[in-house]
Amino acid sequence: MKSDRRAPGIDTLAIREGIPRTAYLEHNEPLFLTSSFVFENAAQAAARFAGDEPGFIYSRAGNPTVTAFQNRLAALEGAQACVATASGMSAIMATVMSLTRAGDHIVVAHELFGATTQLFGILSRFGLEVTQVRLDDTEAWKAAVRPNTRLFYLETPSNPLTQLADVRAIAHIARERGVRLAVDNCFCSPALQRPLELGADIVVHSATKYIDGQGRVLGGAVLGDSKYIEETLAPFVRTTGPTLSAFNAWVLLKGMETLSMRMERQSANALALATWLESQPGVMQVYYPGLPSHPQHELAMTQQRSGGAIVSFEVGRADEDRYSEALRLKAWQLIDACEVMSITANLGDVKTTITHPASTTHGRVGPEARRAAGVGEGLIRIAVGAEDLADLTDDLEHALRAIAR
Repeated sequence: MKSDRRAPGIDTLAIREGIPRTAYLEHNEPLFLTSSFVFENAAQAAARFAGDEPGFIYSRAGNPTVTAFQNRLAALEGAQACVATASGMSAIMATVMSLTRAGDHIVVAHELFGATTQLFGILSRFGLEVTQVRLDDTEAWKAAVRPNTRLFYLETPSNPLTQLADVRAIAHIARERGVRLAVDNCFCSPALQRPLELGADIVVHSATKYIDGQGRVLGGAVLGDSKYIEETLAPFVRTTGPTLSAFNAWVLLKGMETLSMRMERQSANALALATWLESQPGVMQVYYPGLPSHPQHELAMTQQRSGGAIVSFEVGRADEDRYSEALRLKAWQLIDACEVMSITANLGDVKTTITHPASTTHGRVGPEARRAAGVGEGLIRIAVGAEDLADLTDDLEHALRAIAR
């Protein structure tokens, strides 16, 4: 836009940001399905390979459709630059590996997605020292710092208990100690939370989730300042190869166009469903940052635009053992009784999904790690979609009756 015009809002950026139109003046973003790009002559090829001339060489190193996705997501997050990856897990791996080497130390939250916890376990086999601390214990983050600490890594809200980190406070500690802070923004997306504005250095996404919003493709992204993204991260991704495909980038571009609308509807459904669940017999506890009963509700309302679309709750009585086999069977029975909600561990779709974290997303981390993260056997996670709220409530009401018999 011209310099005398107002800066575009996030919803406009979600629809309009990308790359310039080609000579064909297409209205929709073009899909460049090509592995390589042709040069005008040998000298141009040499200049592009040497980095002396901008331009595309090979789709592992860059592709116009992927660039459009990166530009759009960077605009939404308020980041200087973005590198896309093949999945959320590859985005996490690329972030950690690009910043550390054997002998370095990283501090991570106990309350992480199961596969993320497993990844840090794998990386520790290659000489990285990993310390886990409670997500919400700011003093523990400070105490865990060592001379060789290079990175703080957390997700907020956490999966599946929707616990929050005080990003501003942890970012202040990181800056004081010369440590980078990476925040997984998967649960909120930039429609609800912008970690860079809160002081984070790096934002990580599983674009598979809310960025797409319809469960179609895999994708990941890492965002931050230009120096880190372009000089450190991009060469790592280009060489190691966890590249986002052009087709997936094109699908994700289209997903971003409706991101704010979807998040608004799904968050409203989630708040109503969480409020209803709190009043139901047989429900031990509800976890949702948008509820006043959530212990970090005030923090959530300062960091996020809403409570988000993830609701978790525990079945059973307050006097029952949260880690008992009996509660696992009761949770499975409730899940099996649902007819509208899809039984799948993926989240972020407009279709509501329901899962049992202890036996799916956190099933491979082991019982001790699950206990440390507070993932009980009666815990159920719902990624609330955009269906009619009455249908979702009716589905859960029937399911709760089934386990009360």
